Amino acid sequence: MKKLTQSLLALSVASAMFTTVGVANAESFAITNAKVHTSTEQGVIDNAVIIVNDGVITNVAATDKLTSFEVDSVIDAQGKIVTPGLISSMNILGLVEVSAVADSSDARDKKADITFDASYGYNPKASSIAYTRKGGITRNVVTPAGGEDIFAGQTFVADLSGDWDSITQANNAVVVELGANHEGSRVIYTQQLVNELEKAHKALTKDSKDKEADEPEAADKILNQILQDKKPLVVAVERASDILIVLKLKQQYDLNVVLVGAADAVLVADEIAKAEVPVIIDAMRNLPENFDSLHNHLTNAAKLDAAGVKVILSSLGDSHNVYSLRYSAGTAVANGMDYNAALEAMTVNVAETFNINSGQIAKGKVADIVIWSGDPFEYSSQVLTMFINGEQQSTESRHDKLRQRYTTPSDLPRAYTK
Repeated sequence: MKKLTQSLLALSVASAMFTTVGVANAESFAITNAKVHTSTEQGVIDNAVIIVNDGVITNVAATDKLTSFEVDSVIDAQGKIVTPGLISSMNILGLVEVSAVADSSDARDKKADITFDASYGYNPKASSIAYTRKGGITRNVVTPAGGEDIFAGQTFVADLSGDWDSITQANNAVVVELGANHEGSRVIYTQQLVNELEKAHKALTKDSKDKEADEPEAADKILNQILQDKKPLVVAVERASDILIVLKLKQQYDLNVVLVGAADAVLVADEIAKAEVPVIIDAMRNLPENFDSLHNHLTNAAKLDAAGVKVILSSLGDSHNVYSLRYSAGTAVANGMDYNAALEAMTVNVAETFNINSGQIAKGKVADIVIWSGDPFEYSSQVLTMFINGEQQSTESRHDKLRQRYTTPSDLPRAYTK
């Protein structure tokens, strides 16, 4: 291992920015001369150094406070913006290849219920995953689309390395859909949720007194995890009256609730903030989709953040457009949201809500790191270098390969050009 100090950084031609081999295989490396958006209380650190060892961030500090370190390789960020890898959520990335082709989609089934574990259908080699990395996204909370039951199933977390073992957390939250998400009266589905929670609560109380209680069914085990272990209950709901019912259920059963969609959240923002319930929204939604979402507006993210609500930005339910998450943040900022709050809404807020050890550039966090060509919220900016678990990733997608294939001169007919 060679010792590299700050005085040598100007001479680090061998580890010049965005070269690959040495860094890709290094056990430890440093990113220097970086403008680091930490998504922590440290905020933005100009001219900073990040130290990574065995896939974990071991230090981050201003250059004048970290003048000596030992690493295998150095990347000079040349003053570029460096952020945590973005974390997307509430989508079907990796569960579908072509939306219009039924046998290429494993996100939905009419028989799906609370036990529906979509991780069994996840394809880390789906072409959309490499494309999503181009948007600076390193990790994702995948969400099944469900079926006829009020419970859509259970979410899971995957890194976007494309490796076969990229699922890092299975069954980490339960999704339930209320309001206009179902046909018929919303009353039936709300009552069903209330009945399921009350039934599980009574069973837990009884079983705690009965030492010979029967082994619960799979669905009951999951409900017990919601009530006892505080597994997140992600509730897709839009109307303010429905949101208030969910908040009452949270208080009654001490639930770990997360709201999704929540077009009317701005009407009850103070109540949501007081209950400390995160809200996952798509900042690009600006028109009503039905009578439940009359208050969709480009300013909603800013209003919720100003009210003290923990906001998470998402391209809800999508697959092939997940990469555009950062544009959603840019739209939120253009409509009044604080810049750092928008970045946190795609990083640390997601990580804290779903218990992911990522989303911040801080000691002890997984080294999901992105170096940008410019402001990540600008359309013209690109990912220059990306690390997932401390390993450098390719940002080449199938789209890039097709462009190269059909623009590279060859003596062969186009159909045979590789």
